[in-house]
Amino acid sequence: MRRLVALLLGALLLLAGCGVGTDAGGGGGPGQEFQFVAPGGQTRITYDPPESRGAITDLRGESLLRPGTEVGIGDFAGKVRILNIWGSWCGPCRTEAPELQAVQDAAGDDAVVLGIDVRDDRQAALDFVTDRGLTYDSIYDFPGRTLARLGGYPRNVVPSTIVLDREQRVAAVFLVPVGSSDLLPLVSKLAAEPETAPAG
Repeated sequence: MRRLVALLLGALLLLAGCGVGTDAGGGGGPGQEFQFVAPGGQTRITYDPPESRGAITDLRGESLLRPGTEVGIGDFAGKVRILNIWGSWCGPCRTEAPELQAVQDAAGDDAVVLGIDVRDDRQAALDFVTDRGLTYDSIYDFPGRTLARLGGYPRNVVPSTIVLDREQRVAAVFLVPVGSSDLLPLVSKLAAEPETAPAG
């Protein structure tokens, strides 16, 4: 019995050591690659000031809408990028997708939505897109390889959304369904941020 108690206490201490304080975040300054951390189990996380944001150098994979070609965040230089992780099998994604399309339509040249379709049958995913009149593309990521490149990001949280500023740095993460009312003010704020001058 004492051994069991000691093992349990050891496990609790180990878990406590892996815990995250309220000041943790994803990033770490200029030129640093993004590493996801959820401070205190938060589901809506913002990373400010901009200098503290970690970058995603590139994230790409096979296009859902154009099989045989690739699409990625690097294709939309200078824009705010909204990465949405979804699947046609996901109930909340059915409500969220039209909201993301509304953001795509309203944002004009300031932002672009790019989905990452996970654990999905390609035809079911295409039917999902067609039925909802979605015009934004998605990375077709059945095996989860593209998503796995995001250090520490929880692959089982679907839907979830990552918002990148114009310099491909992570500005916000939503581990819950989002609507246009969540995203449009954030897109406006990020689009208005001054770009960092290249190091000379």
